[in-house]
Amino acid sequence: MRLLPSFVVLALGLLASANSFLSPYRVHERRGHTPVGWSYSRKHDSAAVIPLRFALKQSNIDEIGDYLMAVSHPESEGYGKHWTAGEVFKKFSPSVESIGAVRAWLEENGFDSSRAKLTRNRGWIEVQATVEEAERLLQTEYHVYGHETGQEHVACDSYHLPEHVQSHVDFVTPTVHFDAKISKRSGSSEGIGRSVGQPGNGASPKTTGEIQSLLNQLETCDEQITPICLRALYGLVYEPLAASKNSFGIVEYTPQAYLQSDLDMFASNFSEDLVGVAPYMVSIDGGYAQTEYTGFDYNGESDLDLEYGMNLVTAKQQVTLYQTGDMVEGASFNNFLDAIDGTYCTYDGGDDPTQDAIYPDPYGGGYEGPEDCGTAKPTNVISTSYSYNEADLTPFYTARQCSEYAKLGLMGVTILYSSGDYGVAGNGGYCLTPDGTYSLNGTIFNPSFPGTCPYITSVGATQVNPGSTVYEPEGACEQVIYSGGGFSNYFAMPDYQKSAVEYYLTNYYPQYPPDIWNASGTSRAFPDISANGANYVVAIDGGFYLVYGTSCSSPVSGAILTMVNDARLAVGKSPIGFINPTIYSAGFAGAFNDITMGGNQGCGTAGYTAVPGWDPVTGLGTPNFPKLLAKWLLLP
Repeated sequence: MRLLPSFVVLALGLLASANSFLSPYRVHERRGHTPVGWSYSRKHDSAAVIPLRFALKQSNIDEIGDYLMAVSHPESEGYGKHWTAGEVFKKFSPSVESIGAVRAWLEENGFDSSRAKLTRNRGWIEVQATVEEAERLLQTEYHVYGHETGQEHVACDSYHLPEHVQSHVDFVTPTVHFDAKISKRSGSSEGIGRSVGQPGNGASPKTTGEIQSLLNQLETCDEQITPICLRALYGLVYEPLAASKNSFGIVEYTPQAYLQSDLDMFASNFSEDLVGVAPYMVSIDGGYAQTEYTGFDYNGESDLDLEYGMNLVTAKQQVTLYQTGDMVEGASFNNFLDAIDGTYCTYDGGDDPTQDAIYPDPYGGGYEGPEDCGTAKPTNVISTSYSYNEADLTPFYTARQCSEYAKLGLMGVTILYSSGDYGVAGNGGYCLTPDGTYSLNGTIFNPSFPGTCPYITSVGATQVNPGSTVYEPEGACEQVIYSGGGFSNYFAMPDYQKSAVEYYLTNYYPQYPPDIWNASGTSRAFPDISANGANYVVAIDGGFYLVYGTSCSSPVSGAILTMVNDARLAVGKSPIGFINPTIYSAGFAGAFNDITMGGNQGCGTAGYTAVPGWDPVTGLGTPNFPKLLAKWLLLP
């Protein structure tokens, strides 16, 4: 009986080998443009060795949305009955058939079992191949690209797989993939705060400079946002009751780091019981609160997230800081996913060495320990204020990562991402052109990722309108930044938002030609919710600054949802987990403050407009904590 699995693998391998002689090659992935900052350098050396890695298709992955709805929809009998990590792994592991088909094809092309290694949890097959071998295997040509920082990257324009293999492979690396994470190796420190370890150039908060005097009054919240403004805007009057059972996490990417002196400076003005209190730091792949470089570019994001996140959940609730990546190699979203979900590591699928930092650091000078894999427990709510442009990444790559967020949702984790700060444009204000390239003069809307992933909650930005008070309706943020929003070019519209988005498209259809936005009416729409993102008072590098961005909105929303979790945990209920099916449901109508003023201009247009109901500027609106708390406490 013990020989049966091996026999099955052999049989499948022989079948795959027989099929391969008749199986034509097809383009598997193609890159439409070279990302901003990169340029062609040279043809790669044919004798150079590259680590080819084949991401095997996961089992049952097409049904992951249904599984997630079963534990997340308020009308489901399984609401709140979240899965264990073991149950998630068992359900989605690649099949024996997929492993056999890919192995047989590789062996047929000269990569026997001594060279083609199946990773420990069966998610990848890895091959050390020369460039010449890889080009023959994938029917492609490898090039070296240079970045303006001096870094080099190996990639191809497209690659091919046999038709019978395609259905068993998500993607192959290194191939067409780039991402905005740049590891600076030129020896210069100039610009390092914007380039190393930060997914998505242009995704950081913005500032109008240092504040000369503080206005910590409700009457002046249109000029300066402080914690009392947010508590008044969203009705957040709550003291934690179950802090020991609860958790709230904030993700940062080195060299972005907080300064304890800044946290203390903020606390001494707005929450004295937090003076001297530090977040609980979980170091991922060498991440640490670096102090070698300081200033807004290095401390602005982390100081903002932690000062407001810690204040709003109060000193009773510990806040976890996931500090990701070292100073040399940096990190991406997938390195973070590795650490909180062992089923996503290189031994089970997900990591891409062309887009995700590889540890130990192969270049030297960085973190030399093993890559963190399943070493950090995910908190109940996780907020991230970084993003990519959806077009930076391939559909296969984004789909794979999006599925990992769904797995976390299955385990009861609420994932929040900021929606972007450039309206309908992408990071840095770049838009798309008809040939797929980026341009500041482009006219095609450029949505963000992971904001377009249907398994996360995307958070846009609002503002207290000039001359208004916290007791009047907010508008969409139109100071310094514009709330990111729109429609995905990759992901289909999930069922949970169809009614809300169809109402918007029926009553407020955008008057733009269909060739500059996804006008199909069938694509994922974002953001889902919003919160204030203008005029935040933040202590940074020893001074107070005015800060703007969806970077403000995400941790504030995370703190509010963490307090909802506290109330549920206090009465023996589960965390709220993936919230989208619930907040879009009829039972939660009116639980968010509807935003009906403002827009999110970009790409040479006025963008979309905030209107009654859901809109692609502010989503469903801003949280009304008392209403949300009451409604969630009524759920099982």
